[in-house]
Amino acid sequence: MMETDIKALNERIRQESAFVDMINMEMGKVIIGQKQMVERLMIGLLSNGHILLEGVPGLAKTLAIKSLAHIIDAHFSRIQFTPDLLPADLIGTLIYSQKKEEFMVRKGPVFANFILADEINRSPAKVQSALLEAMQERQVTIGDKTYPLEEPFMVLATQNPIEQEGTYPLPEAQVDRFMLKVVIDYPDKDEEKKILRQNIAKTFPETQTIIKPADIMKARDVVREVYLDEKIENYITDIVFSSRYPTEYKLSRFEPLIQYGASPRASINLALAAKALAFIRRRGYVIPEDIRAVAHDVMRHRIGLTYEAEAENVTTEDIINEILNTVEVP
Repeated sequence: MMETDIKALNERIRQESAFVDMINMEMGKVIIGQKQMVERLMIGLLSNGHILLEGVPGLAKTLAIKSLAHIIDAHFSRIQFTPDLLPADLIGTLIYSQKKEEFMVRKGPVFANFILADEINRSPAKVQSALLEAMQERQVTIGDKTYPLEEPFMVLATQNPIEQEGTYPLPEAQVDRFMLKVVIDYPDKDEEKKILRQNIAKTFPETQTIIKPADIMKARDVVREVYLDEKIENYITDIVFSSRYPTEYKLSRFEPLIQYGASPRASINLALAAKALAFIRRRGYVIPEDIRAVAHDVMRHRIGLTYEAEAENVTTEDIINEILNTVEVP
């Protein structure tokens, strides 16, 4: 790509991405701290991906996605996953109307732009797979008819890391469909004090609607245009391949610890997430730093560990850190 092209693209992306700062400002009114979570929500939104959020209760997960939906003037739906939930509770069902003497479709809560699937690991596999069909195919089948879901469509599923009794862990193939797995932590002391003040004040701040879903769809096309050099492509494939064949990348000590490496979806999502991050940072091209910034979120749920790794207390985080330290940066 010629330098003039890059310059023009850079300028265009700087203009097109102006709304990102506006969204961050609005989100900042209600969400204190959690900058990484907000940025990851934006990445998912701009690159048409779904997000798995792991964190203890009370870290503003619901508030974040609800606020984002309001800022974008999008339809929001929250579904609490419980062991007795049925697929029909999620996607909808056919109801017989005596008046019309025919079956009518009653659409379920999955027909929205933003879905918060709260504690997704609390419900059985049947319900999880109904949601995952919607995520993957962007459509829902009720009876013998298929209904497309409205765009943008983004699922934010939460998992509680503490309680594991009575949960149905998501199978690997299903977890792989989430673009990012974001682990969020407690706020620091100053943030906690601000949260406390905000919540005991007379009024709680409100967000304004500043853009429309159509603007997001337009921005997605621009995100795809962010320039990704071949050197960066090689960097992505090296990172992913080193999780599959550690010995070839001087990481032979991980050979007995990794059960399976990251799938091709990891490569695709590393590229897409890095493009979205470059766009958010108002740049028309991807740099290695973008890849490194999203690598943990893209890969932490895509590497399987052996029992030996658990015995040695080695986590996927350790492996990804080691990979990023070892693989040559272009």
